[in-house]
Amino acid sequence: MRITIKQERYLITEILTKLGVSAEDATIVAEVTVDADLKGFSSHGIGRFPQYIKGLKVGTIHPKAEVTVERESPATALLKGNHGFGHVIAYRGMEMAIEKAKSAGIGMVGINNSNHFGVAGYYSDMAIMQDLIGLVITNTEPAVAPIGGQEPILGTNPLAIGIPSNSHYVSVDMATSAAARGKILEAMRRGEELPENVALDAEGNPTIDPCAAIKGSILPFGAHKGYALAFMIEIMSGPLVGAAYGKYVTGTANPEVECTKGDLLAVIDPSCFVDLDQFKAEVDDFIAEVKATPNVFIPGDMELRNIKKFKKEGIPIDEKLELQLKDLCQEMNINWKDMTEN
Repeated sequence: MRITIKQERYLITEILTKLGVSAEDATIVAEVTVDADLKGFSSHGIGRFPQYIKGLKVGTIHPKAEVTVERESPATALLKGNHGFGHVIAYRGMEMAIEKAKSAGIGMVGINNSNHFGVAGYYSDMAIMQDLIGLVITNTEPAVAPIGGQEPILGTNPLAIGIPSNSHYVSVDMATSAAARGKILEAMRRGEELPENVALDAEGNPTIDPCAAIKGSILPFGAHKGYALAFMIEIMSGPLVGAAYGKYVTGTANPEVECTKGDLLAVIDPSCFVDLDQFKAEVDDFIAEVKATPNVFIPGDMELRNIKKFKKEGIPIDEKLELQLKDLCQEMNINWKDMTEN
């Protein structure tokens, strides 16, 4: 089936508020989740929502958590999320990083004691909308084995960067693994096989079986290059921000255990380096140069194409996810028919 943006927002906010989440926080979670689905990151959209509900039920996500500031300088801050919703904590952290960048030219905010925050590009987009450059990194539960090894030690460790432009949406949001863990979990739920050269089983053999991949490891993208980037992100979103790293990271995929990952959000004000209009004009000039060749895409084009498609056609939901969402609605005394007709 397919649902509209309005229906997805309604479903998420209705369920969360019935579970004690404030209307403001529920709205943030809904916006980030819808953003992921519209851009085509379905593994981080509504398909991940049942994981958050399980976290609320077992107590690894605290619906009333308040973000606290552990350290702060004019350009930096370290936030403790106190195990609230990762979406809300990252949203507040990016708001702070933006304000610091407007004042100091650059703002960097580290986060610990948070939870899975959905799609990283939502937060770098927040900077773009203020004519600022945004960068977001985070680590995850071990899923990637070091080059030459078999045991997962590194996370899928995504990276998102957004650049302001007058004419285009310029954004990259990607895992440093050959596939995001959410894609593996999504393939398991749908009963689908993985592409070749994505994962290894527990014995280190290539596999297209998502169940074997979860028990084994995901390959880094670009071999040693993806491994090296994931390695650096592990340090900058682990030890640098007072969060766990390597095999000590838990809770990003398994909501039944406390989440120990970390985030690092950075914002740069281009006007502190060059004239803002000049910067954006030169970004646009570079984009035009790249796109002078027919059928060339820039980072962000695929997301825009998906947004246009899913706004028109609706957001797809597979049968197993539909059953999970129906069960949640029944449990929360929400009429599924009302939701799908809202």
